[in-house]
Amino acid sequence: MEDYKEKILKICNETCKGTLMETLDITYVDVGENFLVGKMPVTSKVFQPDGVLHGGAMVALAESVGSAASYIFLNAQEVTVRGLEISANHVKSIREGYVYAKAIIIHKGRTTQVWDIKLTDANDNLISICKLTTISLPKK
Repeated sequence: MEDYKEKILKICNETCKGTLMETLDITYVDVGENFLVGKMPVTSKVFQPDGVLHGGAMVALAESVGSAASYIFLNAQEVTVRGLEISANHVKSIREGYVYAKAIIIHKGRTTQVWDIKLTDANDNLISICKLTTISLPKK
């Protein structure tokens, strides 16, 4: 199981090259039976003007992790995954360290999926709660 886990994480991280995920330094760090975890460093690159993590950067992290999870847990050879809607409730500020996003599937339908994505700091304090809806479209 550990080899399989490392293989999935390696593939996820390799697909980030040249994308927004690379720009934001997002890396995938854990995967399990029904979840994927990514992390992003909290630096001035992702701050809003008053020196705290920008909500848009948190949403980008959440959607990146949720979308990557869709590819892992759906048949990515046959479908293309796209985000339909994302909502976020930011409950705490963070100024340093890392923010972690854990995507867990709530609904795995044939066409649509709903993901619960909690963002936490290194001490497991809740920073933001996001819900992502994705759609699976057949590849042509």
